[in-house]
Amino acid sequence: MSPNYQGTSDRRLDRRMYDRILIPVDGSEEATRAAREGLAFATEFDAAVDVIHVVERKALRLTRSSDQETRLRERGTEILADVEAIAAEHGRSIATEMLEGDPADRISDYARERDAGLIVIGRQGLTNLGRHLLGGVTEAVLHRSEVPVLVVTDDSGTTGRTGDCSRVLLPTDGSDNAATATEHGIAIARQYGSTLHVLNVVDLQEAGGVFDAGGLEEEFVERLEATGAAAVEAAVDEISETAPDIDVESAVVRTSSFDGAAAGIRKYVREHDVDLVVMGSHGRSNLERQLLGSVASTLLRTLDVPVLIVRREG
Repeated sequence: MSPNYQGTSDRRLDRRMYDRILIPVDGSEEATRAAREGLAFATEFDAAVDVIHVVERKALRLTRSSDQETRLRERGTEILADVEAIAAEHGRSIATEMLEGDPADRISDYARERDAGLIVIGRQGLTNLGRHLLGGVTEAVLHRSEVPVLVVTDDSGTTGRTGDCSRVLLPTDGSDNAATATEHGIAIARQYGSTLHVLNVVDLQEAGGVFDAGGLEEEFVERLEATGAAAVEAAVDEISETAPDIDVESAVVRTSSFDGAAAGIRKYVREHDVDLVVMGSHGRSNLERQLLGSVASTLLRTLDVPVLIVRREG
């Protein structure tokens, strides 16, 4: 089999990973930006697109007349029509549907029913409380979704960064959950022709404990770095075996920030002008402790580039 044929075959496999994309919208600016990013992503992967708007049952209960209820549904129709217009700009047709109920439940259920490979959603919605807070619906979807979720931030959508995905960052700590994200990083890097950055952050605060006053022995830190280097090497080896044509850069860095590994990842994103972060929902230290890992949760609240969160199956 010729290399060119193999590359074409690999790209077809990558496209099947995201052959159907679900974009929930609520009329907010962030949802509109997420829709643009999701449509650009769908164009790259030749994916079918479902766009839904969920009318909250609570909002329907609060209506005091049939006219108010009608206006709620009319507003939903307008929101979907706006996204259809955006899709037309991309030369794409989309399927739209208006639903009722709890937004996070309906989004997760719809993704499962339609066998979506990806959900693209804004970080905040109409009820957002601040620039660096994660919207309630988005966080609930991240907790419940069985498929990867691409979270588009308020700043990233204005620059179309997913549409120009030259540098993709894959943080790893060697956990199974981090390894699950690797195949998604490969698929995106191969489709976009991106450089794939593989990063391990040595969290000195976690290693030493919050109340450590004497500092860490350099020999111990070096062992932590060696462990991090092994995790990076394993990911790089997988990338090289699966997609030898992808350009890969790797690094192990230290952080002593009380924000932990998230601070090291943020600094790397800034210094290397990263366009997209692809990561597991949990790491080694919080696999069972939280529904969404502390590193992923912090990054989703503080990064200004899109973040693709991948949950380990099983």
